[in-house]
Amino acid sequence: MKYGIALFPSKKLQDLANSYRKRYDKHYALVPPHLTLKTAFDAGDTEIKAIAKELREIAEATKPLHISIKKVSSFSPVNNVIYLKVDPTDELKALHEKLHTGSLNSNPEYAFVPHITIGQKLSDDEHSDVLGNLKMLDIRHEEVIDRFHLLYQLENGTWTVHETFLLGKESE
Repeated sequence: MKYGIALFPSKKLQDLANSYRKRYDKHYALVPPHLTLKTAFDAGDTEIKAIAKELREIAEATKPLHISIKKVSSFSPVNNVIYLKVDPTDELKALHEKLHTGSLNSNPEYAFVPHITIGQKLSDDEHSDVLGNLKMLDIRHEEVIDRFHLLYQLENGTWTVHETFLLGKESE
């Protein structure tokens, strides 16, 4: 089965992201707005139990994360993805690194750029037009996230939460 690990922002930020995703993200109905910590990976039932145990340990040793968003950006010309850029704090980068070691050991395909996708799979012209308009917005958002989620993919392509991990001992 395919799994992934993500942070879900507050409803306020999800509503903002979804106001654009409805129009510009073909994956809108498959997964809520999120910040990917570990991209899709395969694991069996026994394997995922060991991974979940490791994730609980990582969560316990990690304090809640402060995220800050101040602009819209893009991965162009690599691909036509438009996103809300999350400031890459040391704490966020450390959590990302921990989720690529131990039984989760892997080399990510791309460098870690914390973001929340709001548009993807756009034509070059549409991407350029939408990005130009969104860059003019004054987006400023800050919040603290106190949990991350292990997700799994259903047969229809949608992603759902398998387990939630609270950050820090005080979150218990």
